[in-house]
Amino acid sequence: MTEVARPLYRVCLMVVVAAAVLTAGCSKKPVISGSPPSSTAAPSTPTVTLTADPTSINKGDSSTLHWSSTNATQLTIAPDVGAVAPEGSTKVTPSDSVTYTVTASGPGGSADSTVRITVAQPPTEPAPSTDTSSLEQMFLKEMQDAYFDLDKADIRSDARAALGKSADFLRNHPQIKVVVEGHCDERGSTEYNLALGDRRAAAVKQYMVSLGIGADRVSTVSYGKEKPFCMESNESCWQQNRRGHFVMAK
Repeated sequence: MTEVARPLYRVCLMVVVAAAVLTAGCSKKPVISGSPPSSTAAPSTPTVTLTADPTSINKGDSSTLHWSSTNATQLTIAPDVGAVAPEGSTKVTPSDSVTYTVTASGPGGSADSTVRITVAQPPTEPAPSTDTSSLEQMFLKEMQDAYFDLDKADIRSDARAALGKSADFLRNHPQIKVVVEGHCDERGSTEYNLALGDRRAAAVKQYMVSLGIGADRVSTVSYGKEKPFCMESNESCWQQNRRGHFVMAK
C-alpha cells in the first residue's frame, strides 16, 4: 500500500464506524415510564316504587302496601311502618285517610315514592232530639206506672210488665232521668202512708235497676196520700192511688 493510500484508507474506515454508531442510536425506541391513568364508575341512583291494594277502605279495614327498589341499601316507610327490606309488602290499618311515603337511600343518593289510602268514615248517627215538648209527650205516652195491693210494696206481675216497657223507653233515651213518686190511698195515717209510699218508690227503682237502668238515673220521693189521682172513696179509685208514678227529672 502506498503512502498516499494509507491516509485515505483511515479516513474511509472512520466514516464507516461513525455511520454504524449513528444507525444504532437512531434505531432505539424511547422508553415511556409510569402507568396509564385509571377511571372509577359513579354509583347508580336508587329507584323505588310504592303501591297499595286497595287504595280505598272502610274504617277498621286493612290495605296492603307493596314496594320494590334498586341500588338502595336502606328503605323506610312513613308513617308508622319504619325500616323495611328492599322489596316486600305489609298490611296497614289506618284510622283516617293517610299518604304513605317510602324513602330509598344508597351510595348514589336517595329516591322516594308515595301512595294515598282513603278511609271512609261510618255515617254519623243523628243527634238525639232536643225538642223538649216532643220528648215530654213521648215520656207521658211510653212510661207506665206500677200499681200495688193494699198495704203492700211488692212488685206485682202486671207491674213487672209495665216497668219492662218503661225500662225500654229509658234505654232508648239515655239522656232522660226520672223521679219515682210513691203514692197511697186515703186510708191510714199520714205518717204510715208516707213510709209506705217510700217503700213503693224504692221497690220500683230497684226493679228498674235490675232491668239495666242506671241507679243514678232514678231518684225517689214519697207523697203518701197527699196527692191522690182519684178523689172518690171506693176500691176502683183507691187502686189508682196505690202506685209508683214516673215523672221526668228537671
